[in-house]
Amino acid sequence: MAASAARSLALFSSAASLGLGRASSRLALTSSSSSHSGLLPRPALAFRGRASFAATAVVMGKAGAVGAEADAGMDAVQRRLMFDDECILVDEQDNVIGHESKYNCHLMEKIESGHALHRAFSVFLFNSKYELLLQQRSTTKVTFPLVWTNTCCSHPLHRESELIEENCQGVRNAAQRKLFDELGIQAEDLPVDQFIPLGKMLYKAPSDGKWGEHELDYLLFMVRDVKLNPNPEEVSDVKYVNRDELKRLIKKADDGEGGIKLSPWFRLVVDNFLMGWWDHVEQGTLKEAADMKTIHKL
Repeated sequence: MAASAARSLALFSSAASLGLGRASSRLALTSSSSSHSGLLPRPALAFRGRASFAATAVVMGKAGAVGAEADAGMDAVQRRLMFDDECILVDEQDNVIGHESKYNCHLMEKIESGHALHRAFSVFLFNSKYELLLQQRSTTKVTFPLVWTNTCCSHPLHRESELIEENCQGVRNAAQRKLFDELGIQAEDLPVDQFIPLGKMLYKAPSDGKWGEHELDYLLFMVRDVKLNPNPEEVSDVKYVNRDELKRLIKKADDGEGGIKLSPWFRLVVDNFLMGWWDHVEQGTLKEAADMKTIHKL
């Protein structure tokens, strides 16, 4: 949505000195395997604990220091990502105009001031039965925790490999990275050239009084069978749905049944594009539906 080709999350030097790797940030997934199609059992791993991470993480810069003090209750892993990750700032024509921390990009005060529009991506991954993989965001997510959404939603970072404009290469690289980080899908199962960019949309959505989204979102589709190994710091649950099952999920969300909520960006794609694009998924004609010149302001 790009310099490092490495797909693991960067650790602070203090954590690295303890010999802690990316895998140790994960806990065993406890949700029922019946809803996790194709999940692999996750072995017990030494967890990079929130308390120890909070003790060792050093938040750099003025904004980081202020944010760390103001958000002391924030999950340590999410806080590290909020301050470490630099999003790509763009104008409404998708021209790169700078970069800013993920933290600042998602503050409503920054969004309302018009200085937080950043590049994002949303992946829609289908299996060979043409079922769409959904995820429920983890409870520790800063924006929109526990909402159901499309397969993966995140940001290309302000790094060389994710700033490549040609053929949306930077965004594709970022999507491959985050699908491993969030869902444990190996790179070889997600060739970057098989992500099909279908369109772009620009939207703004508040999460609560403090946080929100203002994104220029690349919509990427792929049809591929994969093995899942979700990261519980990022994902609470996953499931594949066909069209009818998705419609039932939407109705439950509309009716407020069971506390089910959908992410605003996912709902915009569902309401404006998804069902028509699903036809192309089933017909093998996705590239015919692509329009990367138009930026849909929703």
